Amino acid sequence: MLARPTPRGGGLARRRAGPRRPGGHRRRQLRRRVPDPGASSQKALDQLRMTFPQAAMSSSTMIVIAPDGRHITDADIKSVVEDADAKLDEIPWVDSTQTPYNEYVSGLISDDGTAGLIRVNILDASVSEFTDPQREILLEAGEELQAAIPGSTVHVGGEVFSVEMPHITPVEGIGVVVAIIVLIVVLGSFRAAIMPIISALVGAAASMLLIIAAAGIMPINSTTTMLALMLALAVGIDYSLFIVSRHRDQLATGMDAEESAARATATAGSAVVFAGMTVVIALVGLAVAQIPFLTTMGVFAAVAVAIEVALALTLLPAMLGFAGAKLAPKPSKKPGRKKFDASTWWVGVITRFPAVTIAAVVLILGALSIPAQNLQLALPNSGRNAPTATDRITFDAISDRFGVGYNGPLVITGSIVESTDPLGLLDDLKRDVEAVPGVKMVAMAVPNPNADTAMIQVIPTTGPDDPATSRLVHDLRALEPGWKAEHNVEMSVTGFTAIAIDVSDQLGAALLPFGIFVVGLSLVLLSIVFRSILVPIKAALGYLLSVGAAFGLTTLVFNQGIGKEIVNLHDPQPIISFLPIILMGILFGLAMDYEVFLTSRMREEYVHGNRTNPTEAGFVHSAKVVVAAAIIMIAVFAFFIPQGSGTIKPIAFGLAIGVGIDAFLVRMTLGPAVMRLLHGRAWWLPKWLARRMPVLDAEGEAITHQLALADWPYPGADHAVYGEGLEASDGDVELFSGIDLDVPRGGHVEVDGPPAARRALLLALTGRLALTGGDLKVLGLVLPQQAGQVRRQATFVDATDPDAAARLADPAGELVVIDDADRLDAAGRDALARLNERPDITVVAGVSAADDTAQGLTPRATNSHPAPAGVDDSVLVGGAA
Repeated sequence: MLARPTPRGGGLARRRAGPRRPGGHRRRQLRRRVPDPGASSQKALDQLRMTFPQAAMSSSTMIVIAPDGRHITDADIKSVVEDADAKLDEIPWVDSTQTPYNEYVSGLISDDGTAGLIRVNILDASVSEFTDPQREILLEAGEELQAAIPGSTVHVGGEVFSVEMPHITPVEGIGVVVAIIVLIVVLGSFRAAIMPIISALVGAAASMLLIIAAAGIMPINSTTTMLALMLALAVGIDYSLFIVSRHRDQLATGMDAEESAARATATAGSAVVFAGMTVVIALVGLAVAQIPFLTTMGVFAAVAVAIEVALALTLLPAMLGFAGAKLAPKPSKKPGRKKFDASTWWVGVITRFPAVTIAAVVLILGALSIPAQNLQLALPNSGRNAPTATDRITFDAISDRFGVGYNGPLVITGSIVESTDPLGLLDDLKRDVEAVPGVKMVAMAVPNPNADTAMIQVIPTTGPDDPATSRLVHDLRALEPGWKAEHNVEMSVTGFTAIAIDVSDQLGAALLPFGIFVVGLSLVLLSIVFRSILVPIKAALGYLLSVGAAFGLTTLVFNQGIGKEIVNLHDPQPIISFLPIILMGILFGLAMDYEVFLTSRMREEYVHGNRTNPTEAGFVHSAKVVVAAAIIMIAVFAFFIPQGSGTIKPIAFGLAIGVGIDAFLVRMTLGPAVMRLLHGRAWWLPKWLARRMPVLDAEGEAITHQLALADWPYPGADHAVYGEGLEASDGDVELFSGIDLDVPRGGHVEVDGPPAARRALLLALTGRLALTGGDLKVLGLVLPQQAGQVRRQATFVDATDPDAAARLADPAGELVVIDDADRLDAAGRDALARLNERPDITVVAGVSAADDTAQGLTPRATNSHPAPAGVDDSVLVGGAA
């Protein structure tokens, strides 16, 4: 129980006089309890600690069960129990004790008289600060008491035994072993397979050290360490796999090892940064719930993910460079008959009748989501620990002998400083409380020694995580306005059970805002990445199906006990209250990772002209790595289930199930079917929105484009301007298309056409306007990727500007682009003439066409730098002068 008051005139509890010393050393603040400073119950408990500290101390509970046929009130047993109580009271860090025979506290002896409770109040120690040596002292005291009463049974437990600190077992390591096996199969090399493992383990170790160090200066929930460890291992291996896989693909084409490592980091690394950023945002977004312990959990888990991303971009490339060409795949020794490809077969099956596939997946996931409507949530208590745990044994014994409500008492407290009859007031309040349905008894109703604070301890008829207890808390709070009106006192319901209920309620209320946050975020991010409206909607709906199915299966196993043996669960039990919001946040980040990796390949096929089967081709190209990444992540999460604590077990299960459903049913079955059904419509985006939408390169397309054009149009080419198939539009209006340019260094070209189109092309040549199509290099720099460098080396002049002549006289770089050149004044024409005589300056001049209504642009140029032998010279669209 929570309340252990001091004597009022003589003896609610035995309390030793003299100085008291807190026991043990201060421990790192890894806590199991989850306080919520914003909850009314937490505020009331904090106030109670100040005005009535004895009623809010941490405690241990001993249950003494008399021998068969005996009663705890028998004189000889009573004498032994009181002697044991006196010895407990002599322990330096024990503040006070209560025996079953305390005349001021009801309910410490069971109804049948065969069992009694001894309360031991701990001085100046929170539950998380109580040390193992102190627990041993209490356990030894219990053993001595049991030995002193032959045939009796004594169990020791209570709050200070309920802390279940996280620990790693060999079982969790099996997940890493599975990951190594999968990596070897996928990569075909042990040397390549071990690199993602090393990177992930280094990141996990760094994260654990950081959390442990932080626990020395701030309270951190013990679940934080295991959650951060799970995520660090899972995402660390996956992110590294993406980069190593790309590196080996490039080595297979004969690329230099160092160049390949750099390119893999720049391309696949972009996807890693996007994926990591998404997970980090989702985890930090847990702050939406405004519960400090949850915010702390999210922040440290996000830090662990960020560390893994950083290592994937630094440590891993260093290892790739060190390995050199040794990571290159060995050429196949058995060329000839084409092997069966599972990805090709699968995507063919699911896209043959896409509507059927979509309906089947939606029905399956919808059915799996149905049990989620009965999801039972609660915060952890001793009754959810393993049956062999010390505090669980005591918990069960108390429930059996006294009733489940004794393990979750409620406390009503408040200021009574204005009352002239504190005892009479408490009697009235006690009668009101006893009349509330669900109250088994009022164990005590007393003021503190100063008679300014009241404390009423209530024993419910139901357990701490029973929904009926939650209803009782709300019913008791409904009495508060009446007490204020009748007695002029403000009372509050508190105690660890009430706090747990308040935290659960607040977490439930935060689900909808958080759900809106993550779904909205997915729509925004994916709209930017894919330049599409329908693809993000498809991804968001798929995410909701995954989350719903994960909740449903978690409910079946943990709440209803179906298949509980698989997860090493002894009895059905409520699920940790913060699981839904944690699961939603983490699955969001991981789902977007797979969505980007798969769908970006489909988009790449479509953009590059594949209008026949972009979905199938993109899927086949990326499926192998996604399957491997999903299996690894599932394995890492799954092996945290068997030996996991009551808190981490359902989280690991939900993540493993959620990732499996999202990867295999949603992203690799539902997704391709929807894309096939939509076909080209999937990439529709209103042009007005496209113009205003920023560019987010999540797959490294920009660096891939830049590297692909490094030796374009041919090795050694030294053009001032070279472009093919250039296109630009203004909203729905096409300005120009199909423009080819080939301007040698030191040469000049004139461009004529409609003013808007002409000006758009000239601005594009100086890196000041983004084209909508085509490839363009200016001064050896690829646009739009190197637009900033182009702007520094290219001067754009509007002939109608007053300072046009001055700017032409002193250009900023090698390229001068001037619009309306035929409208220059005399000084401007002289400056332009001088530029045309300089061999180091390239001039592109826009001139007014004879008829501005002419369609398209007509570039006129003479290529004085012919291509080397064997390379065709460029062809100018619209004719060359």
